[in-house]
Amino acid sequence: MPDRAPLPLLDPLNNDTLARLLEAIPFARLLGIGATTGDDGKIVARMPYADHLIGNPRLPALHGGTIGAFLEMTAIAQLLADMAGPGMPKTIDITVDYLRSGRPRDTFARAIVAKHGRRVANVRVEAWQDDPTRPIATAHGHFMLPEATEATPDA
Repeated sequence: MPDRAPLPLLDPLNNDTLARLLEAIPFARLLGIGATTGDDGKIVARMPYADHLIGNPRLPALHGGTIGAFLEMTAIAQLLADMAGPGMPKTIDITVDYLRSGRPRDTFARAIVAKHGRRVANVRVEAWQDDPTRPIATAHGHFMLPEATEATPDA
């Protein structure tokens, strides 16, 4: 079994630590999820197209479960970027609205933390392919935050 580096949950979430974090999550690796952080601290996630992501080969269309998982991981990554301390947010619930078929091409997502309280965060996420103004799916989720975690001052 390969040596595993600890999850970078104590480091500030920059592009390098974000890449290490996603690489440490087996399902994120299976989906091929990557992400970058901008100067504003906002994350744009990317799920590159792969044949094994297809749910309906007749259309072809991405499997809804891959899109839902991608949206959830994007929300958690944004929460990690906004948190001042270590720990991993836990999903309380998430609702996904599928707006159109995900075509066989790369998919992108970004999350907006609508409310970051002491114990619970409320996050909205949008996924798109060619045009950010035409999302293929949106999600709204609530996440339990680790104890003693506060948002960064500008979040």
